[in-house]
Amino acid sequence: MTGKEKLVTRGRTKTFVIALGGNCILRAGQRGTIEEQYENLRRTAEQLLGLLSSENRIVITHGNGPQVGNLLLASTMAQTMVPPMPLDICVAATEGFMGYMIQNTLANCLRQAGKPHNITTVVSQVVVEGNDPAFQNPSKPIGPFYTESEAARLRQEKGWHIIQDSDRGYRRVVASPMPVSLQQARIIKSMLDAGEIVVAVGGGGIPGIREDNRNLYGVEAVIDKDYASARLAIEIDADVLFVLTAVEYVYRDFATPNQKALRDLTVAESKKLLDEGQFCKGSMEPKIRAAITFLEQAKPKREYEREVIITLPETALAALQGKTGTRITR
Repeated sequence: MTGKEKLVTRGRTKTFVIALGGNCILRAGQRGTIEEQYENLRRTAEQLLGLLSSENRIVITHGNGPQVGNLLLASTMAQTMVPPMPLDICVAATEGFMGYMIQNTLANCLRQAGKPHNITTVVSQVVVEGNDPAFQNPSKPIGPFYTESEAARLRQEKGWHIIQDSDRGYRRVVASPMPVSLQQARIIKSMLDAGEIVVAVGGGGIPGIREDNRNLYGVEAVIDKDYASARLAIEIDADVLFVLTAVEYVYRDFATPNQKALRDLTVAESKKLLDEGQFCKGSMEPKIRAAITFLEQAKPKREYEREVIITLPETALAALQGKTGTRITR
């Protein structure tokens, strides 16, 4: 069976959500120049060519932490000359320019391979609840570091939550609420029906709260990219959620002499490992929780199982074919 035949099950195309990890765009130790990011994206596009050139319906999501951080730093440094931008606007700005970089790079890669290359970015709004407990306990560090006196002034002037971050100084923290729904889900579905590859919910999407009059307003918060990708996968009825990260497998006892690759997991097994504290907060833990959310909340299908695949970008196609990576099912 060829790779392409394997990708299309029983004559039916599938819908993939492919969540790109930060290393797909910016690698450790790099300055974060546009040239570096383009080169990383080019490599990622080549690694994903087998998936992108299939007959399946594809949505790509991505993180934006370093890019938003740089934008906030630039805004802080220029604040005496240019009015600072609120966080939701910064997220929207990075969704736009990163989406442009991703769609252009992937389209060029597909074009050179002689494949269809219709790729469009959707600047995505993600609805959160105003009473989400995360708003009472901001925990996500963003932006530049401040001195103790600067931190005190910003707490007073702006009402920011600022904490001491190790020995590096003081840093603002914001809420990271759970995504409830995706405002542009219907649009994304119609684009997939039209044969587009879609880039969406960049950086977790722009968080917004729906008021009583049904208006949607952006808020000073960030949404975890993995949770947003799972919510997107649920709302567009995806079949496979790919979580592409810096490791080929999910591991038990990661980074210890007893490390063990986990090739197949069920939701129940994943929950047990979470209870044991096997997964690091801020890295693998949200990926596993996002996988569970998708598998538990997506509508059941009779003909085959939905699945989550966690692996490296370069092994994504082999993982779909069952050759490597971690596969999570109900």
